Amino acid sequence: MRNTIFDEDKLLTKVAETPSENKPRFDWAEALDDNRFEIPKVRITDGAGDRDFHIAEVAEVIGEALTNLMISREENEIYTQQNRELVVESARIVADRLIERMAEEEGGVAPRLSFDELHRLIEKALVENDAYDVAKSLVISRSNDISYIPGDSNRSGIESSQIRLIRRSGQVVPWNYSKIEVAVRKAFLSLRLDSEPAVNVARKVTQNALATGQAFINIEDVQDIVQEELMKQGFFKVAESYILYRARRRIERESGGPSEEVKQDSMIVVQKKDGTTFFWDGIDLKKRISFASIGLDLCLSSETIEENLRRSVFSEITEEDLRKTIILNAKTLIERDGDFAKFAARILLSYVYEEVLGWNIAENSIDELKKFHIKGLKDYLKRGVQIKRLDAKLLKLDIDKLSKAIDPSADLDFDYLGIQTLFDRYLVVDKTNETPVRLETPQLFWMRVAMGVFAHEDQPEEQIISLYNLYKSRRFCSSTPTLFNSGTPHSQLSSCYLYKVDDTIESIMYRGIAENAFLSKWAGGLGGSWTSVRGTGSHIAGTNGESQGVIPFLKMHNDQLCAVNQGGKRKGSGCAYLESWHCDLTEFLELRKNTGDDRRRTHDMNTANWIPDLFMKRMESREKWTLFRSNEVPELHDLYGQAFEKKYVEYEAKAEKGEIWGHTIQAIDLWKQMLKMLFETGHPWITFKDTCNVRSPQDHVGVIHSSNLCTEITLNTGADETAVCNLGSVVLDSHLQADGSLDHEKLQDTIRIAVRALDNVIDVNFYPTDAAKTSNMRHRPIGMGVMGLQNALFAKNISFASQEAVEFNDEFMEAICYYAYEASSDLAKERGTYSSYSGSKWDRGILPQDSIKMLEEERGQAVDVSKDSKMDWSIVREKIAKHGMRNSNVIAIAPTATISNIMGSSPCIEPTYKNLFVKSNLSGDFMVLNRYLVEDLKKEGLWGKEMSDQLKYFDGELSSIEQVPDWIKKKYLTAFDVSYEFVIASAARRQKWIDQSQSVNLFLGTPDLKSLSHMYRAAWRQGLKTTYYLRTLGASNIEKATVSLTPGQTKPLGNVAEEPSAKKEFTEAEQKACSIEAMMNGEECEACQ
Repeated sequence: MRNTIFDEDKLLTKVAETPSENKPRFDWAEALDDNRFEIPKVRITDGAGDRDFHIAEVAEVIGEALTNLMISREENEIYTQQNRELVVESARIVADRLIERMAEEEGGVAPRLSFDELHRLIEKALVENDAYDVAKSLVISRSNDISYIPGDSNRSGIESSQIRLIRRSGQVVPWNYSKIEVAVRKAFLSLRLDSEPAVNVARKVTQNALATGQAFINIEDVQDIVQEELMKQGFFKVAESYILYRARRRIERESGGPSEEVKQDSMIVVQKKDGTTFFWDGIDLKKRISFASIGLDLCLSSETIEENLRRSVFSEITEEDLRKTIILNAKTLIERDGDFAKFAARILLSYVYEEVLGWNIAENSIDELKKFHIKGLKDYLKRGVQIKRLDAKLLKLDIDKLSKAIDPSADLDFDYLGIQTLFDRYLVVDKTNETPVRLETPQLFWMRVAMGVFAHEDQPEEQIISLYNLYKSRRFCSSTPTLFNSGTPHSQLSSCYLYKVDDTIESIMYRGIAENAFLSKWAGGLGGSWTSVRGTGSHIAGTNGESQGVIPFLKMHNDQLCAVNQGGKRKGSGCAYLESWHCDLTEFLELRKNTGDDRRRTHDMNTANWIPDLFMKRMESREKWTLFRSNEVPELHDLYGQAFEKKYVEYEAKAEKGEIWGHTIQAIDLWKQMLKMLFETGHPWITFKDTCNVRSPQDHVGVIHSSNLCTEITLNTGADETAVCNLGSVVLDSHLQADGSLDHEKLQDTIRIAVRALDNVIDVNFYPTDAAKTSNMRHRPIGMGVMGLQNALFAKNISFASQEAVEFNDEFMEAICYYAYEASSDLAKERGTYSSYSGSKWDRGILPQDSIKMLEEERGQAVDVSKDSKMDWSIVREKIAKHGMRNSNVIAIAPTATISNIMGSSPCIEPTYKNLFVKSNLSGDFMVLNRYLVEDLKKEGLWGKEMSDQLKYFDGELSSIEQVPDWIKKKYLTAFDVSYEFVIASAARRQKWIDQSQSVNLFLGTPDLKSLSHMYRAAWRQGLKTTYYLRTLGASNIEKATVSLTPGQTKPLGNVAEEPSAKKEFTEAEQKACSIEAMMNGEECEACQ
């Protein structure tokens, strides 16, 4: 009795998978000896190069397919005359086709064929001979050949690397166009039809799968798309056969699926909240492990992982403690392998889904997560509005359309640090009941943020989905205030505020203290100028007394930052700026010291020097410098460049005559004092007033009096304006192609959507003060930044400490700025320019890169940075000339420490801190292992527990591990091994294109005053506007309690000290140096993230 299609395919596949030595073999090529026909000259490409082809190979291929078919049908007579004739005739057809192809080649050159092309020719020949069953056997044999890698596997011409397939087992594999084509070919051949349409069907299926916008797609969804496409193209019989085939496969799986076995000793008693108990059989744990392992290359088996996750689980454990124990145990595996960070994240995610959606991993499938999210969005929005945590306007949107765009599979890309940070601090929580309950999963969170940004537009759903897609695919992330507050009743989405305190008690108390309290309350970081406040000893006309100077008021500001936290989520953050001629400067430099009068110390506030070029020039030429009382030199703070120099010299002359107060010191001595305090306390930071102002696009309507909390914002401030900036960052490593080059098309698309979103923030923002609203609506500044530089360099196989890295910084920053300025101009065409556009540098045809020449003219010396460009800027210039700009400022690179954790990327523009280290933030301590390093060590066969222990022992440094090749050591140099010359050169290349500034941390492995001086002077000479923290090595090491040594091994492999438990010794200078762990608002400053 004839088998069904399903049964025949099943038997054929089984035979094809049987090793050839276990099957009868026949000399099919021998049949050709009695059948003489012309043999074409053809070259075959087999991956190892070209080789000559012989027609006997065709006979063997056809004969093998025929043999498999006969065996599957249990036919004993295989090498029959009839079968030999079929082989010969089919080989003859193939030979004829090859001769025809050779004739088409110029000069009759032997054509080159891949194995894939040859097999398609053979299949066509078999179809011509009415041997459809043999053709299908050939297709099945070829698809089961483990050595088979299609040389033309992407014949679709579609870039499909951005989507991956989830098999029924949960395994995630790359999308394979050829697999789709093979499946469709089998369906056609089963119905005795030519299978050539399979090529177009597979191409369309690939396009449709990509069009879903999902990073992962389930195999069942793909098969649905195949069915739909077959019917669309009119192949109804094939579609019907395909549907029946799937149904038979499903029935077999359901009837023969293995059941989970539960060992008696694995069952424990678990206590619920109400005091009742139940037997926990661990089935849910097995399923969590299966879910968490999807697509990962883990070094431990699932059984070993389960043993690890069961550690410290005991009878009578509470349900909550069981959850915490499993999550904690998963977290401890992170140091074992690079992929365990994602594994641990998914373990936590499974519990988030259960808490928020009611999805149960023991009862519901992974495929059902989409359905639960669709329902969950509606329920979440209604509840959020009911408890006044969400804006009611969100319910007016097309929720059905938005919910269908949610892609839970995107959660699989989170690592543990990212998902734990979201879980603890970003996801909306319902606190109205006795037990707080989270209302958001990560994908509901992204959707809520996108909805809040675009909800006010006409028919906003498409824009909301476009921004959501950027978030979920890790292409762009808005700053923390936007993530916290978007879509809520108090949508304070701006990142940071810049203010200027004038020399009146009203300005000091209202602008400097009261307004800052309101700004800090709603999660804004503060940066402001206090230079205008008169210095110690200045005359006060109203009381005929003497001023106590600016220091007591800064102490009040410091205490205000502690008293008013940011939205109840983190303590306030601020930075005070003082220009370098202010008479209280020497006391200002010591504000962060731990000794002296504590009433004149600000331990919780950052400080920064606002340095004019004249000071730097006098310092370098070893000249004198004069300090003044600001009320006696009121113009100086508003002047810069040559105008400042002229007025400063005039005031020096007055001071020499005794007309005003002045104190003269050596500029080099003051510079040393600045660096000494920076070295000891990490403050005040070094920022450059003239570079910020001369290159400002808004030089026609005011003056930049300071930068912000994180030194990347350079906006004008004044009596009626508190500058505001709205930040977001492009994830650079998500915009590289497979060869490491920039994906310009993707980058342009990301920036176009992101600039629109950032501009929208200005309109939907909640403004705590009138001055903030006035400034933001008048100038509409935004700050597009970037994160993931180090990850991008890892992907490109480039060391941070290399000229190639410097050139790449120039290249990507030019592209980002090009597309960002273009996007702002396109918005101006649609919505109009910002109100103060007329007279700006944009209006005068001066782009940021053009202003370097202006800086050189004002400074009187060259700026040491390349002026070259790669892109055609005439297009952008023409757009700006025609349509103007929507935003006064567009680019600013913020620190991004927290949002880069969420995105799973590296912080902004920094080199990697360590290859293995413990990161601490408000969510706890996290082990961070460099997954790129693990991948390279695996390729070299070097990764294992011994290497992991050595990496931990040497605090994430590779230099002392002898087995590690030099190229890996160079590629994975850590921050303190990268020379500051490369960090500054890269920053200078970026600054060339940027209209604002960047948070540039500087690293110094061996602290000394001379190196510090050279470093900051290089930053000034190369045109940096600002610098941020000085990072020096802290006296701390990674905990080594889990480093194990094998019997007889006295130290980890490699050249190390004799006593492996000994801690590294630090000099007194190093212990005094500013350590990353000790900084109050360093790596974890979130105002700009």
